[in-house]
Amino acid sequence: MQPSSISPLHTFSQQRRDCLRAGAALALGGLLPGVHAEEAWPSRSVRFVVPFAPGGSSEIVARSTAVELTKTLGQSVFVDNKPGAAGNIAMSEVARSTDQHTLILGHIGTLAVNPYIFPKLPYDPVKDFKPVSLLAKVPSLYVVHPDLPVKNLKEFIAYAKARPGNLSYGSAGNGSAGHLAFEYLKMTAEIFMLHVPYRGTGPMVNDLLSGRVPASAIGAAAVIPFIKAGKLRCIATGSVQRLPQLPDVPTVAEQGFPGFEMTQWYGMMAPSNLSDAQIAKLSAETMKAVKAPEALKRLTGDAAEAIGGTPEQFTQFIASEQVRWKKVIARAAIQPS
Repeated sequence: MQPSSISPLHTFSQQRRDCLRAGAALALGGLLPGVHAEEAWPSRSVRFVVPFAPGGSSEIVARSTAVELTKTLGQSVFVDNKPGAAGNIAMSEVARSTDQHTLILGHIGTLAVNPYIFPKLPYDPVKDFKPVSLLAKVPSLYVVHPDLPVKNLKEFIAYAKARPGNLSYGSAGNGSAGHLAFEYLKMTAEIFMLHVPYRGTGPMVNDLLSGRVPASAIGAAAVIPFIKAGKLRCIATGSVQRLPQLPDVPTVAEQGFPGFEMTQWYGMMAPSNLSDAQIAKLSAETMKAVKAPEALKRLTGDAAEAIGGTPEQFTQFIASEQVRWKKVIARAAIQPS
């Protein structure tokens, strides 16, 4: 009888080699990025940095998104406020983060304005970050003190043109969203007014309410209560359509300037070291987060519009905003504080 061509010893050796190969593959999967690591991402809590002080629209948008992402990502997402230097401190820190569990709230200022008003930024808004999703837009409201004898934007422009350089407006500081909003209106309506920069929205609103500064452009959430109480008068909204909270106030576009839009916007950005697979997963969950019923309720209550969108759409949006604000900044000669 012929002996078997495959001996028991050979079979044992082959099985041993197969086991060793399988063990090596499992070990590599735990050590090499991109093998199994991305499937488990995030593997711990996620830090969502807000480059501004607590309070205001940025906090509302960030916390609303974080709450919903915590429900779907399987890990806690918490907000960390890191204000300072017009957002540059936080942007620089996150750009250099290597833990793959740190994100940042992108903003019209840090992504589309700062590159053109600071001679040298400590971060590159294009190379150091990957856009995840546009989260929300908050319309700017053009408001005046009730003592100013104007009822709408047409009357305001006529009043300003009759007093070139004698009328002022306040903002939260040089390069702030309110500063940009009013300079954009000035450029569009061809009026000349003096800018009074403050150190933050709070002090500026206090002087606006007292009449020390007669006009301003402010994010809707911060001033709607004062408008409804009659302490401020809204002469126009920067939104594309009228706001449900202020249905009797026409937009700037309705009052003679078709196509005019002025909104503060917020989006999620990640350091450039996150992989495309991680960005895709995060973007998909983020788009669902901003449209979740509870998120919509929170955002709508503060006159914010939930947007969402893909990384590619957000990338294109940022690029278009950079083109727009570069022109405004150059014409207004805006300088950092």
